[in-house]
Amino acid sequence: MNIIVCIKQVPDTNEAKIDPVRGTLIREGLPSIINPDDRNALEEALRIKDEMEGVKVTAISMGPPQAEIALVEALAMGADEAILLTDRALAGSDTLATSTALSAVIRYIGDFDLIFCGRQAIDGETAHVGPQIAEHLNIPQITCVEELKIEGRRVIAKRALEDGYFIVEAEMPLLLTAAKELNQPRYPSIKGIFEGFKGDRIKIVSPNDVNCDVTTVGLEGSPTRVVETFPPPIKSRDLEMLEGSPAEQARQLLQRLREEKIV
Repeated sequence: MNIIVCIKQVPDTNEAKIDPVRGTLIREGLPSIINPDDRNALEEALRIKDEMEGVKVTAISMGPPQAEIALVEALAMGADEAILLTDRALAGSDTLATSTALSAVIRYIGDFDLIFCGRQAIDGETAHVGPQIAEHLNIPQITCVEELKIEGRRVIAKRALEDGYFIVEAEMPLLLTAAKELNQPRYPSIKGIFEGFKGDRIKIVSPNDVNCDVTTVGLEGSPTRVVETFPPPIKSRDLEMLEGSPAEQARQLLQRLREEKIV
């Protein structure tokens, strides 16, 4: 079985700051990480590899040269091979252009049974790329997967909804997007990290190498534009400290809630 996992290197939003003048993300000095949902996607592929014979896991990514670090981590976690699609022509790609480029890499790889993507990226939260890849490749997709079982060529998945879930079945080849509830990603090994930095386990390719038309990627191939980025306004609120014993504070709180017609 051949499994492809799409990986995105993203800024660590826990430490992100917005330039108040430009309204853009301040990237200088901001650490980069593997997108959290993509780690769940990779972990599920590796679990299948651990449980079944003859499974090969290939991690792919699109981005600047430094995105190679994310693929080194993917190899250290257990992926067999990695491919980085990088070129200046890819800069500014929206989700459609990104999915077009990644689909070209997948066609370049050729034979595959499963494609795993994270449900969404923390730097965009669109959840577009996985489903778009499935459409480009004309294969079925199951999104927001929380549980997964494989029976031969059939995949049975629990798909999360806002107020419940579906149990969905589909035949391979198939694309799945992983929710964080799917698993707990393993840590990369130190030995694996050192091995990832040496040898030729990461293949660097350009759009030309994977037969990707550069007019369909980057800014030229992106029908959407980010007009403005800004942090939500901070609302100031009056603070009132209740005094007395816990029982007295509870009575005061209940009285105030009744006065405000909240209860």
